[in-house]
Amino acid sequence: MEFEAVLFDCDGVLVDSEPITNGVLRDLLEESGWSMTTAECMRFFIGKAVRDERATIEARTGQPLTEEWMQRFYARRNLALEARLDVISGAHAAVEAAHRHTGQRIACASGADRFKVEMQLAKVGLMDYFEGRIFSGHEMPRSKPAPDVYLAAAQHLQTPAQRCLVIEDSPIGVVAGVAAGATVWAYCPLPEQGATLRQAGASHLFADMAELPQLLAKR
Repeated sequence: MEFEAVLFDCDGVLVDSEPITNGVLRDLLEESGWSMTTAECMRFFIGKAVRDERATIEARTGQPLTEEWMQRFYARRNLALEARLDVISGAHAAVEAAHRHTGQRIACASGADRFKVEMQLAKVGLMDYFEGRIFSGHEMPRSKPAPDVYLAAAQHLQTPAQRCLVIEDSPIGVVAGVAAGATVWAYCPLPEQGATLRQAGASHLFADMAELPQLLAKR
């Protein structure tokens, strides 16, 4: 099928932010009484909005998840990302190829808050491709794994979701893309994650973002 639009997730697809964000989150949760490793934190939280896990966080810490706590998390997270964030290798070429292949019909559809997404895209030099076409799950009725953010992006691009290609890296994100009716390809640099992404509904896996231009050229 010839794709008319490409919708990119952000964290883990365009920017290597997950270890940074989850390291900050792990530290704050430990301060609040829930101890785990960064790897355990990533396994639990990747693809999810922190606020959506309020019940689990409150049960594990024995404290309410207050707005003050969330703002402290955002502030620490943003400082760490500003200092250490890097682009996913091959992402610039992948985005440029998708931009060219679809006649500029690309968007970034993330489960993260808008400030974070825009700050990260600007920091790694990708904002020019996505300006005006950034969608945050925080602004939707439901966040991933619901399809809302992908449906909003497809509607903005005036493209049926069934003609969109979604690029994701997490099972929750894959489920969201499939639920929207899109075709989902999963960026999967770790082979052991492949089965889970396939089970979530990814129709194709690729291990290097630099592969995407060639994959699109074959469509």
